[in-house]
Amino acid sequence: MPKLIKRRIPQQTLAALVVSIPLLLLTACDRATPPEEPRLRPVRFMLVSDDSGARERSFSGISKSTRESRLSFKVSGTVTDVPAQVGQRLNAGDLIARLDAASFSLQVQQAQASLVEAQANARNAIAIYDRTKGLYANDNASRNDLDAARAQAESVRAQVRSATKALEIARLNESYTILRADTDCSIASIDIEVNENVTAGRQVAAVSCGDEFEVEIDVPESLIASIDEYMPVQITFGAIPDTVFAGEVSEVAVASVGNTATFPVVAKIIGSHPSLRSGLAADVTFRFDTLAASGGVVLPVAAVIRDPSGTFVYIVDPTEVPGQAIVSRRPVTLGELTQSGIEVLTGLSAGDRVVTAGISVIRDGQRVLIP
Repeated sequence: MPKLIKRRIPQQTLAALVVSIPLLLLTACDRATPPEEPRLRPVRFMLVSDDSGARERSFSGISKSTRESRLSFKVSGTVTDVPAQVGQRLNAGDLIARLDAASFSLQVQQAQASLVEAQANARNAIAIYDRTKGLYANDNASRNDLDAARAQAESVRAQVRSATKALEIARLNESYTILRADTDCSIASIDIEVNENVTAGRQVAAVSCGDEFEVEIDVPESLIASIDEYMPVQITFGAIPDTVFAGEVSEVAVASVGNTATFPVVAKIIGSHPSLRSGLAADVTFRFDTLAASGGVVLPVAAVIRDPSGTFVYIVDPTEVPGQAIVSRRPVTLGELTQSGIEVLTGLSAGDRVVTAGISVIRDGQRVLIP
């Protein structure tokens, strides 16, 4: 029987085997595991439609009645009575305010006395003229006497007419001491107090007549050419939330205001609402289609990228795999920054899909996920 010979393995060789065996096992595992595919980034996009170029502009204004009047006295005097109150509904003929009419009543009496005197003088002059005509016919008066009598008669007739007009004016001035509503209306403001001295033409009250309202705004010169009468608008009020009123342009100014480059425009509110009244802050929104006609669109600001190479957006093109697309850069030309976004004048057309979210993690030619 042969004798077994035991050989001792050197310590260095044993240590090398201990290290190499795990490495061989790890290498075999790596070869068996397939490589991971790159993770696709999700993005969101907006579809450029034919009306994407329409842009909106909003301007602030104050509502007022379409028939709003600022009332004043035609004569000066002392206020003796103000029965009207702010917010009161008045019917035609109701008293708003009254002035002390004592001095005007005296003027009426004086004008009446002057008229009576003129009428008496006229009767006397006419009688003298009639007698002179008879005398002249019998050759008992000269031609000069006849002409003088005729002139005196015509003069006193003119004095009667003048005194009559003076009496009418005095009576009118007396009537002007009473201020009444000429139609059904509501009192918007009262600007005088009892015993206050007011001058002719000074505003004493403001009234709103009727149930139709309008909003006056100032439009910059760059847009005034795009606004026409009867152009539709949308009107909103902070005091009437969640309600959008339809309206239309009723007036367009042909001259700017003062030294500014703005033009007054009046928008009439269509319909009524119980909360509508004068003095409410309003926003009037216009929708302009000029941008769409030139091929431009309005995009969110986040969709546009600027870098040293220029200004561009990302366009997604769907692939044959559902839910996946390829992104590509598209150079664009920008217009104005608006409340709705930024205008893109050139570079896009209807049907393009522009990336609006996820732009920071994509690059040109990358495959992405789309909704």
